[in-house]
Amino acid sequence: MLEFQTVKRIDNSRLMRHVEPVKMRNLYRTVALSGIVAMCFMLYIYQHFRCIDLSFQLEDVKGKQAEAASLNSSLKLEIAGLRNPMRIDVIARKQLGLTEPLPEQMREYDAPSGAEVAAARYIRPNRAQ
Repeated sequence: MLEFQTVKRIDNSRLMRHVEPVKMRNLYRTVALSGIVAMCFMLYIYQHFRCIDLSFQLEDVKGKQAEAASLNSSLKLEIAGLRNPMRIDVIARKQLGLTEPLPEQMREYDAPSGAEVAAARYIRPNRAQ
């Protein structure tokens, strides 16, 4: 038995599928609605993660604020200790070896005629600025 094989060339390049405009319109609507829903969902996720990130940043700032408050209180205590006049007296007597002057070591001078005495005032800086 003999078999013959023939080749038949078919050109399908001219064939076009006809799509109904109603179906295409429905497809576009579905895609647009899906896009809007996806964007809303992404916006919700972004806000949620941003809220979590901001809460972590807030905790960091609160920790830094507590640390700054403790440092501020320790510095205020140090300033109060440094302003104590008795501390200066102790340093002068013990470290520098100074003593109170004896009455014979002190001399009083009269101001020359026409001399003016300069006065010095301590002016505190304005803290309201």
